[in-house]
Amino acid sequence: MEAATFASAKQIPTAGSSYSTPSSLNVSGSHSLQCLWRISRKLKPSKGFSIRASSSVDDDSVVTLLDYGAGNVRSVRNAIRFLGFDIKDVQTPEDIMNAKRLIFPGVGAFAAAMDVLNKKEMAEVLCAYIKQDRPFLGICLGLQLLFESSEENGPVKGLGLIPGAVGRFDSSNGFRVPHIGWNALQITKDSQILDDIGSRHVYFVHSYRAMPSDDNRDWISSTCNYGENFIASVRRGNIHAVQFHPEKSGDVGLSILRRFLDPKCEITKKPPVHRKASKLAKRVIACLDVRTNDKGDLVVTKGDQYNVREHTKENEVRNLGKPVDLAGQYYLDGADEVSFLNITGFRDFPLGDLPMLQVLRYTSENVFVPLTVGGGIRDFTDGTGRYYSSLEVASEYFRSGADKVSIGSDAVYAAEEYLKTGVKTGKSSLEQISKVYGNQAVVVSIDPRRVYLKDPDDVEFKAVRVRNPGPNGEEYAWYQCTVNGGREGRPIGAYELAKAVEDLGAGEILLNCIDCDGQGKGFDIDLIKLISDAVSIPVIASSGAGAVEHFSEVFLETNASAALAAGIFHRKEVPIQSVKEHLLKAGIEVRM
Repeated sequence: MEAATFASAKQIPTAGSSYSTPSSLNVSGSHSLQCLWRISRKLKPSKGFSIRASSSVDDDSVVTLLDYGAGNVRSVRNAIRFLGFDIKDVQTPEDIMNAKRLIFPGVGAFAAAMDVLNKKEMAEVLCAYIKQDRPFLGICLGLQLLFESSEENGPVKGLGLIPGAVGRFDSSNGFRVPHIGWNALQITKDSQILDDIGSRHVYFVHSYRAMPSDDNRDWISSTCNYGENFIASVRRGNIHAVQFHPEKSGDVGLSILRRFLDPKCEITKKPPVHRKASKLAKRVIACLDVRTNDKGDLVVTKGDQYNVREHTKENEVRNLGKPVDLAGQYYLDGADEVSFLNITGFRDFPLGDLPMLQVLRYTSENVFVPLTVGGGIRDFTDGTGRYYSSLEVASEYFRSGADKVSIGSDAVYAAEEYLKTGVKTGKSSLEQISKVYGNQAVVVSIDPRRVYLKDPDDVEFKAVRVRNPGPNGEEYAWYQCTVNGGREGRPIGAYELAKAVEDLGAGEILLNCIDCDGQGKGFDIDLIKLISDAVSIPVIASSGAGAVEHFSEVFLETNASAALAAGIFHRKEVPIQSVKEHLLKAGIEVRM
């Protein structure tokens, strides 16, 4: 069975579609953003279904949203609006009971969510709403909270509507935690909202899961296998909840949301996919290095070994396009994630970097796969003496549409201090953000440079034998970490840094290599194998991709969970679909 699209709606663009932004558009703080592209937002109403602007709870087009203020709920909002529905936010417990349909997109930590629900006196009312079998959709944590308790920072008592406790994935069996990426569902019963998607991948990002049991089996509508079969979705009557993120699962996720919002909607099936989803897919990620050019406009650029200026007399910033345009096109082309790296972040105060926040806001309106943003995620004191924590900075990015934040230089300093003292202070950006939003929301970007050695014992850092000897025939190398855009080397190796940031709360590692950046000769397999074998969190391979064969090489020879590229996509040298078709032929699971 295949995913559904909707006969009643304007067709959602698919791979191969394109669009353009007016050529006059510049994304900058001084230029209007009103002309940014929109994929179709005005959907034709289904037969018997009225779409009309209204603030009335009685209006069939209104969805009540329970947003308790943690994480990126903007994506859910954008998906609901994209499908032609209006949103009423829950302000009081009475708003829950007055809802015609209620969506609870839980994000963050279990204990924090329950604390908010209890303090706002919403927990009891939410239970009453669900017990009345009224239309409800819980997403991710919104599913977990339905269970009796969770081991996350606990045990912590849940809503107690479904028997069972939520526990952490076991990484001792070789599966990486968090579970991040596109995985397959095993449909176990009539699920209504999951009809016709059993052959497609959906997007998961979580470290904790609920397990099937005899006591909760009649609730389960689908499971997912990640070292063990865990509960992927539940349904009883009008009550639905999913562990994955439909708002981040592309057209498949939009079809799930539409089925919940309008169960009677007319649908048409998509053409069959080439291969049925069977397990966690390897991810192909498009990266956009974003910075201001010399005119003050935000542009996508790409460096050669981190140098982003053209080799011309003018020495201008290399301009490869507009960030919102490119992100949208990569979504249509099939990118599994889009990553923004704000490479002006180390010079500018992030909360004042309004153009980058606008890029996230506009991109998230129409791009329904995960968005990561990096650059400038750190503590800061402004010119007036006001202090902003890295948590406040990250929160602003999450509110603007980011699903994950990527931390670079600040993570290096935190790791150095941790390795020196052996103490987790709780004050580093890693610890602060992962505590509130979960470690799955925190990526650490490592920027190492190869240092060749004749003898691996010449340094205190982990060294490896390299497949390509150094300039003087050296057979070994260690990978020195850098900060400030690769301009400053630090006394810590990539291996040591990766192990330390995993301890401090990182949920994923973005592994770059300055030596390979922009060279198009392939990923640094020696480095990626070293790090992906050393940690139990997912590793994203980055730097050096120049051909489709480089992607299969890194997946077949290392334990990388994803591979990222930039320049070859921007310059249209290698299409994303060509990469995925090649990986399929090589026997590597990908989302199509």
